[in-house]
Amino acid sequence: MKMTLNAAQPILHRWRFKGCILLGTALVSFAAGSLFTARLVYPEQVRAESSRVYELMIYHTVPGKVPALESIFRDVANLQTKYNLNVIGYWVPNEDPAWKDTFVYLVVHPSRKAAEANWHALHADPEFLPYRKSAVPLIEKVNGDYNVDEVYMRPTDFSAVK
Repeated sequence: MKMTLNAAQPILHRWRFKGCILLGTALVSFAAGSLFTARLVYPEQVRAESSRVYELMIYHTVPGKVPALESIFRDVANLQTKYNLNVIGYWVPNEDPAWKDTFVYLVVHPSRKAAEANWHALHADPEFLPYRKSAVPLIEKVNGDYNVDEVYMRPTDFSAVK
């Protein structure tokens, strides 16, 4: 059976029309599937627990007494761990003369309430008392108060540490 070009044009036109519909349907389906999948693959950012706090402790010592205080904290570190005082690190500034008599450490707590309970438990432990007594004469006093800066902090939402 031989068909002329004029007779085949309506058939070609229908195939082209159906092909465009099929292609359009495929593109819409692909786009919808991509959007749906993208929503599954990239869930919303999880926020850090808002009650978690960091405590910065800066001890200002009597001139030249940082090594002695550092030695005391080396031993106290085990007791701090026992009472869930999770110390991230201890630091001694090494170049700036304005900071030469300071001892710094950072503690992370699940909450401010937990911090207070854990500190209370440590200070109530009779094993801690000798360490406290040996540290007292090393810490500088200003107007009768020990010169210790204690700052509770929360991480910012863009901080790498949560």
